[in-house]
Amino acid sequence: MTRLVWTRKNVTLDQCPKPYITAQSLSLLEEFFIRRRFRTMDSEELSARQVEAFLVLEKEFAAESETGTRGERI
Repeated sequence: MTRLVWTRKNVTLDQCPKPYITAQSLSLLEEFFIRRRFRTMDSEELSARQVEAFLVLEKEFAAESETGTRGERI
């Protein structure tokens, strides 16, 4: 049996997810939340990669806000 280390909704991992967070992904997260806070999501000035990342983040952020769940260590 695999020992679970991290779970969030329907995702479970048997290892810590932190190594999957790259400098680029952290930068996208920071920029997403800054732009969201200041309401500056003008897609004309964003790269295609940023737009795609921000759409995914917006969807996941909305889902988290609805349920109020957070990832937890086991």
